[in-house]
Amino acid sequence: MALCLLAGCSRDEPQALRVDGGDPVRGKALMNQYQCGACHAIPDVAARGTAGPPLADFWRRSYIAGQIPNLPESLVAWIVNPPALVPGTRMPVMGVSEADARHMAAALYTPQ
Repeated sequence: MALCLLAGCSRDEPQALRVDGGDPVRGKALMNQYQCGACHAIPDVAARGTAGPPLADFWRRSYIAGQIPNLPESLVAWIVNPPALVPGTRMPVMGVSEADARHMAAALYTPQ
């Protein structure tokens, strides 16, 4: 019986991360407010941009910007000040507060 239950589990399947102090619903609204969709395609957000990478299933990615381990505190820092983590990045500083970044990160870590 236990073997049957384990058969459905995959060790290769990434687990969605949780962001302390983050509300995914609020995060999606903030992504609209900060106009993230001008550059990114984001599910469930009015976002169809193509200048930046699509953010569907972001929670499955191993790295942020191809360089930074995809962890909640790193993602929050990235959203607040991308050039501080990757000098020369095309992603600009958008004036996002740390609190707002936590909500936005929570939304990106929520499976669609």
